[in-house]
Amino acid sequence: MGNIESATKHKLSAEQQDRLVASIFGPDIAIAGRRELTGGYFNSAYELVLSDGTCTILKVAPLAEAEILSYEHDIMAAEVQALQLMQAAGTVPVPRVYGYDGSRSLIFGDYFFMERIAGEPYSDIKEQLPPETRAAVEEELGRYNRLINEVRGERFGLFRAARHPLDGSWRETFGAILFRLLEDGERLWAELPVPAERLRTEIHKLLPALEAVKEPRLVHWDLWNGNVFVKDGVITGLIDWERALWGDPLLEYYFRYVEDNKHFLRGYGEEFVSPNEQARIKLYDLYLDLIFFIEGYSRKYGEEHRKWAGGNLLEGWKRCTGSEYSPERPGGPASGCGRDVEC
Repeated sequence: MGNIESATKHKLSAEQQDRLVASIFGPDIAIAGRRELTGGYFNSAYELVLSDGTCTILKVAPLAEAEILSYEHDIMAAEVQALQLMQAAGTVPVPRVYGYDGSRSLIFGDYFFMERIAGEPYSDIKEQLPPETRAAVEEELGRYNRLINEVRGERFGLFRAARHPLDGSWRETFGAILFRLLEDGERLWAELPVPAERLRTEIHKLLPALEAVKEPRLVHWDLWNGNVFVKDGVITGLIDWERALWGDPLLEYYFRYVEDNKHFLRGYGEEFVSPNEQARIKLYDLYLDLIFFIEGYSRKYGEEHRKWAGGNLLEGWKRCTGSEYSPERPGGPASGCGRDVEC
């Protein structure tokens, strides 16, 4: 996709950073060193070294008036709460939260400070590691992801559903999430390569497979290699929990078509090969493809990204329906990805 800038990221001045540090750590603590982190695409982030020796990450949500997708409202609060939940559980390594402020009284948006995890993003160092180290890291990630998914919830839906509370089955909840995303695309005038109504028709065919999911499980959803920190061949932290939700573990990133990893599956301890599981996987793949495309409009990515995301979505349509998209005729469902799936 190349190097892309996001319109949702808003830079802080040094004076603003100083003010936020004082609000959480106290007026006697100053910033001894600062560096903007440019790896993310949604929040602004800074690595700060404080005068007492603390090394912390400051994350700042977009401007209140920023154009964001429906599911992206309140997600910083969701991240903080998810981190605190997992910190208390003690089963997977996550950064400690030092402080959070959602009042927007000091700056334009929510912000929080968290521990700076030792190590580097796995995406940055993976190719430099020997094969046996990569295998060990990915197997460990599978074990951690399984522990995350073993956390049970009381309802389906986004981890923090203050704005869009839902109380229904997983089929109803995820259907609402998908259709709201398509509404976001229409609001943003996204020029989808497959018309929204055609997508809705296909999604309706696939939703019955989700009736097999009866119990809400914690899903990180964004556990790609950039959100996995590694040092000396060991995972030191899992970050970016803002898109966490209560749903089907098969939503996790390492079950998407972008990964096909035997080491992760060995660590996870399970493979998903039944017709129903494969149907759910294809629907979640399509959701990811739609996110890739539609978020490009809210974040105002350039033409290069839109071209890539459009081609990717057409490939996603083919993966899900088993046929090329044709404006003249509906694409028929592929075997294991349609009405005839046993739920």
